[in-house]
Amino acid sequence: QVQLVESGGGLVQAGGSLRLSCAASGPTFSTFSRYTMAWFRQAPGGERDFAAAIKGNGGSTFYADSVKGRFAISRDNAKNTVYLEMNSLKPDDTAVYYCAVQTYGSTWSTFGSAYNYWGQGTQVTVSS
Repeated sequence: QVQLVESGGGLVQAGGSLRLSCAASGPTFSTFSRYTMAWFRQAPGGERDFAAAIKGNGGSTFYADSVKGRFAISRDNAKNTVYLEMNSLKPDDTAVYYCAVQTYGSTWSTFGSAYNYWGQGTQVTVSS
């Protein structure tokens, strides 16, 4: 069974930092290193928006303009885990953060429809 489990969310003051983790498990992830992983976020009343992605086999990274320079995505293929380091957090970063994976190709996308497995989400709240 495929499973993505996020952790690390919480309440933080503006200017603070958080590190999110997403652990992947299941037979599909025996080749985890090949897959593009991504983080999306959904603010209250908003759409689910792309935040960051990291490709497999080399780990090229991509970021939404809103987080570029403040967030960093990375992966540990030995642990089947992807991370999102979030610095200089702002109240506008408040959202549920979702981990996603694309297991059928080697591209990346800002569209959620390009990813075929999702985690349950972790809440990040940034107070002013």
